[in-house]
Amino acid sequence: MDNRFTPEELAFQAEVRQFFAENWNADMEARFARPDNFREAMIAWQRALHKQGWMAPAWPAEYGGPGWTPAQIYIFDTERAMSGAPDVLPFGPRMVGPVIYTFGNDEQKKKYLPRILASEDWWCQGYSEPGAGSDLAALKTRAERRGDEYIVNGAKIWTSYAHLADWIFCLVRTMDTGTRQEGITFLLIDMRSAGIQVSPIITMDGHHSLNEVSFEDVRVPAENRIGEEHKGWTYAKALLAHERTGIAGVADSKSSLVKLKALAAKEPRGGGGAMLDDPAFQRRIADIEIELMALEYTELRVLAQMQTGGTPGPESSLLKIKGTQVQLALHELRLQLCGNYMGMQAPEGEPDPSGHEFADTARRQYMYGRAAPIFGGTNEIQKNIIAKFVLGI
Repeated sequence: MDNRFTPEELAFQAEVRQFFAENWNADMEARFARPDNFREAMIAWQRALHKQGWMAPAWPAEYGGPGWTPAQIYIFDTERAMSGAPDVLPFGPRMVGPVIYTFGNDEQKKKYLPRILASEDWWCQGYSEPGAGSDLAALKTRAERRGDEYIVNGAKIWTSYAHLADWIFCLVRTMDTGTRQEGITFLLIDMRSAGIQVSPIITMDGHHSLNEVSFEDVRVPAENRIGEEHKGWTYAKALLAHERTGIAGVADSKSSLVKLKALAAKEPRGGGGAMLDDPAFQRRIADIEIELMALEYTELRVLAQMQTGGTPGPESSLLKIKGTQVQLALHELRLQLCGNYMGMQAPEGEPDPSGHEFADTARRQYMYGRAAPIFGGTNEIQKNIIAKFVLGI
């Protein structure tokens, strides 16, 4: 693989860098500083990207994407992360969007895809249940077909931003015979439907992003089904592959590493000097840099495969495992940098009571980051996938 940019790619990199310098400004950043303003801030940022035609970098041009090459997608995400700008919320553009344009009918594509790109609809994911997480095929939320509708009953859990969402894409059970995977259907459900209740789950970092969503006799038009009835497992696997590729967060980890080095160059260590001068600390940084370099090449291979019309394969599991391991290692190093200031926690949105520059942020990122090896399919599940589809065991 030739990793040198062409003159055209370098010109594209300059264009992207200029866009982020102009659009990820102090005003936009201030919007994200208020936790109660998250949805409005994210929509404003996503619409700035959409105006440029860059809301969904990996989408084909025929569905409203830019039709970029893998190198352009890589450049865009790297520049976005280095600028400090947030990634888009993945549930619409990265997860259900590709499922709709790959498996949906023409009416569904016309209805949903433009609204996802324009951030007119906010999506959440209805996969995990109180009794079905890593073993997703054990899900029990049921949809009974009655004429032109499905009647849905059950519950989903760990549903990110369901309290802010307009729509939820759900896996539901529609058949009990055959294998468990054969009886699952993929539905798009309006969150404003009667019978839906959203209950908050406050995570250990004090943040509210997760929820439990219950369904009681929720009526869903049959036209909201993606693909064939009972075949939802096929579509779910494709979506999960896209999700796991995104969870790897290679560009953001590279940006975090750069920031970590800058912080370590200023943070004092016992015995004089800065933490960046500590040999043990240097070794840990070097280990992470090596892992990130290998991870980048794997990501580029996945992007190249997607560009030729394929979908992420077992490589997405490799990305998910190594990517989340790198994220955890970075969180741990940030904690080490501010270890003397870790005893106090500020209420969400309030200044760090210790007065330290980044201690409270590091604490929150570490605590929430502990879930990274779990969501999107646990790393143990990903190892099983690799063993089966890569090693043939």
